[in-house]
Amino acid sequence: MGYTALYRKFRPHDFNEVRGQEHIVTTLKNQVQSGRTAHAYLFCGTRGTGKTTIARILAKAVNCESPVNGSPCGKCEMCKKLDAGTSMNVIEIDAASNNGVDNIRQIVDEVQYSPTEGKYKVYIIDEVHMLSSGAFNALLKTLEEPPAYVMFILATTEAHKIPITILSRCQRYDFKRIGVDTIAETLSDLMKQEGIEAEERALKYVAKVGDGSMRDSLSLLDQCLAFSFGKKLTYDGVLETLGAVDVEVFGQLFEHIRSKNTAGCLDITEKLVGEGKDLTQFTSDFTWYFRNLLLLNASDEAADRIDVSSDRIPDMKNAAKSVSANDLMRYIRIFSELAAELKYSMQKRVAFEIALIKLCKPQAEENLDSLVARVEELEAAVKSGAGLRAATMERVKEQAAQEVKEETPQVDLEAYEKALPEDVKEAISHWPDILASLQTFMIKNVIDEAMLTNGNDGSLVLVFSDDEKKDFMTEQRITELKEAVAKVIGKNMEIRVTGRRDGNASLAGPVDLRKIIQSKIKLPIEDSE
Repeated sequence: MGYTALYRKFRPHDFNEVRGQEHIVTTLKNQVQSGRTAHAYLFCGTRGTGKTTIARILAKAVNCESPVNGSPCGKCEMCKKLDAGTSMNVIEIDAASNNGVDNIRQIVDEVQYSPTEGKYKVYIIDEVHMLSSGAFNALLKTLEEPPAYVMFILATTEAHKIPITILSRCQRYDFKRIGVDTIAETLSDLMKQEGIEAEERALKYVAKVGDGSMRDSLSLLDQCLAFSFGKKLTYDGVLETLGAVDVEVFGQLFEHIRSKNTAGCLDITEKLVGEGKDLTQFTSDFTWYFRNLLLLNASDEAADRIDVSSDRIPDMKNAAKSVSANDLMRYIRIFSELAAELKYSMQKRVAFEIALIKLCKPQAEENLDSLVARVEELEAAVKSGAGLRAATMERVKEQAAQEVKEETPQVDLEAYEKALPEDVKEAISHWPDILASLQTFMIKNVIDEAMLTNGNDGSLVLVFSDDEKKDFMTEQRITELKEAVAKVIGKNMEIRVTGRRDGNASLAGPVDLRKIIQSKIKLPIEDSE
């Protein structure tokens, strides 16, 4: 026989082997022991938390000839047949591929016949939320009043999609995510059974990446064991297999962020990309690193609540005390937004680098917590005395740059507006609608900071004072903007991007057209006669 995956090989066969769902196991064992089982159950919860496994154990327990404390004995004829999959008493149905009315009507017809052996005929319907409306309606009456020898167990990851009429006819059990310690302990036991040596840190990291799913954790462990075949499973080996990085790298990157060293952050990014690390996974792990620092910043007693080795705690405590809680919360917000964006981004590295720049330079953002960070930075400079002159000069430069940005050439604005192409005027008058139609949050923010003007060739030109944001507007993002403009105004138009100080001779001005055109847009006023 071929190799069997760990999650299949070590699937629990009775209630006593189930880990992490004690509240459900205890209730079901008591029901079986007292003979007060329900006719319909609904098991809800995220993937890999044991829904189908417990459904099978329950089906075996109610058919067992001599259950032990509500759990199947595993030795009687019925238990052996159910374990071997040769019994006709348990019917498993995948609702994802059998979701039609005819599939459910077949079940309705079958329940009229009692089991030829055993006590119960059990129907386990997995991913039940995938059933069609007609299928749910066909199941409704049978689910409400099934024969005494029939039991339904419905399993789903999306309980909100199930009709209330179905929910009200079932006993509902919510499966919780399994804790990291529980998963790590289970993995350790399995490694002992397999005779494989493994580091505790390695198993704990696999459990953490499994994100509360025992099945996902076992699949990841299988992958790591294949990489370390014939050798001890080490923490470094797990990191290399899963494309993750050691917490030491987090400390180095955090130090660059704290000291506003943008170049150092980009150097580490270059190293991560060169080593083939997954930026999405790194973003998730680094967000947790910030979370751990925030807990340590809030309380010295929080060390027991963070999942790192004891030798790292002193360094992390020092790092946590080197920044304010507000800064850490801003870091977490920026990286949480980045994690959501990376799911759909075609340029993960660009988005990642922009996030790092925001962390190093609060002035790159204009929201409240970034302004707080800038004020705290200025206060620190004032207190230090030595940095006061430099901080003041920096603020003077910012103010001068803002004045340059808002400066408008001395031209006849009314004549200028009349000479503008109709397409350009229409696009700018609908600019808020165009921004709202863009799919990516990052692009909206960057474009909204540009000055809008027109080129001599009749094109719409976005003028950026920041070269980094100008470079962010790649051909692909400009194309996305063009499509948004065409969608809103119903016309295709040429769009170009330039910098404030590029000295582009093809610009007619430049004049900030948004100030000219959008200032004239008025709300309709009803006639009062």
